[in-house]
Amino acid sequence: MTLSVLSVASEAFPLVKTGGLADVVGALPDALAPHGVATTTMIPGYPAIGKAIKGAKVVRRWPRLLGAEARLLRARIGDHPLLVLDAPALFARPGGLYGDEDDWRRFAALSRAAADIAGDYDVLHAHDWQAAMAPAYLRYGSGAARRPASVMTVHNIAFQGHFDAAVFAELDLPAAAYAIDGVEYYGGVGFLKAGLEAADAITTVSPTYAAEIREGRFGMGLEGLIESRRGSVHGIVNGIDPAIWNPDRDAALPSRYSARALGRRKANKRAIEKTFGLEAGDGPLFTVISRLTWQKGMDVLVTCLEELVAGGGRLALLGSGDAHLEAAFLAAAARHPGRIAVRIGYDEPLSHLLQGGADAILIPSRFEPCGLTQLYGLAYGCVPIVARTGGLADTVIDANQAALAAGVATGFQHGETNYHTLAHAIARAIAAYARPDLWCTLQRNGMRADFSWSESGRRYADLYHSLTGTA
Repeated sequence: MTLSVLSVASEAFPLVKTGGLADVVGALPDALAPHGVATTTMIPGYPAIGKAIKGAKVVRRWPRLLGAEARLLRARIGDHPLLVLDAPALFARPGGLYGDEDDWRRFAALSRAAADIAGDYDVLHAHDWQAAMAPAYLRYGSGAARRPASVMTVHNIAFQGHFDAAVFAELDLPAAAYAIDGVEYYGGVGFLKAGLEAADAITTVSPTYAAEIREGRFGMGLEGLIESRRGSVHGIVNGIDPAIWNPDRDAALPSRYSARALGRRKANKRAIEKTFGLEAGDGPLFTVISRLTWQKGMDVLVTCLEELVAGGGRLALLGSGDAHLEAAFLAAAARHPGRIAVRIGYDEPLSHLLQGGADAILIPSRFEPCGLTQLYGLAYGCVPIVARTGGLADTVIDANQAALAAGVATGFQHGETNYHTLAHAIARAIAAYARPDLWCTLQRNGMRADFSWSESGRRYADLYHSLTGTA
């Protein structure tokens, strides 16, 4: 039996992307197809989307969808169906995808539209706070002809969509919905909280993160709710798309290579040095490809850069984020010209080059639901140095004595992010790099691991089948 799933999110690669959410949403249809699941993806009609789907068919209209005229357009994303909520008053705006004062209305409209059509599908799968009101609209009544099963995926519980109580009156929900087991959250309206209450099942993007968010340190105020629903919470690690992230076929790399031809990576390392203005050399080249934020541990990393350089390392950083952290990394680059180089912003092809030529990637996150960057690093032989948290702990095997003896180590883990733990991990990596045979073993182990979507797709399909009674 083929199951039909409506996957609702605020972004999807390759049409629109600000982070890993888009990669996951874009990859799910292909991951699920081999397991008898047909996925339709639904996203907002941002300006870039309209340009990409010219000639799309109108399949539904709303004269007033939370106050805005809207229509639903049918197109395709790759080989799979795509639905675009075309509501110019809400989404046809310049600038970034998020951060507008009426984000509550924009994404409530996306959720309401999804709930209205969800009866045409077996499962409604909502991603993050921007789509989290969809299960709530199903719970409290919508235009859907029947109620499908619902899944709420938390990609990062730190982003919750918490708004003033005054918006409730305009959400087109019954008064009963404003309750502690509904959409009310600390005296306001909580979009993610509402979805977590209403969905039939909750997934997070790694088993460790599923356990962590039941604790106050990681649950961000929702730990009690998660604990109360622990029997419905599932941790499923994200995968990566080998059609996009494959060093043997990556057009962004000057020199393509495989686990059996690691020597070809050196040309990519030279390309990074030239692109970033770094001194040429055979010493360890570290990279960072990240948002520059507290969550990502970037404030701690910047304090470790003197030791990194003193140990013979160099750093090529690509990222943007908090202004004070951008300034701190730029200042470090000014202190160490040729040893540290910083590019503020994001560049997809450049991120591939960094994975394909740097020796190690630094990911010292204080919490990390899953993380994709370390998976790309493993696939490209760019050895990850990660904090022991969330999906980082689930996907990187520390090069401790036992793992090295067993021949399974793939990188370096450190404890709770602070100067001492991170500096020690960097020193361990520099020492291991000085042993070429050991370093090549770490690279090859990572490159041979299977982080494709195959197993993750099967686990999502099994969950859908269990919820619909079709297992």
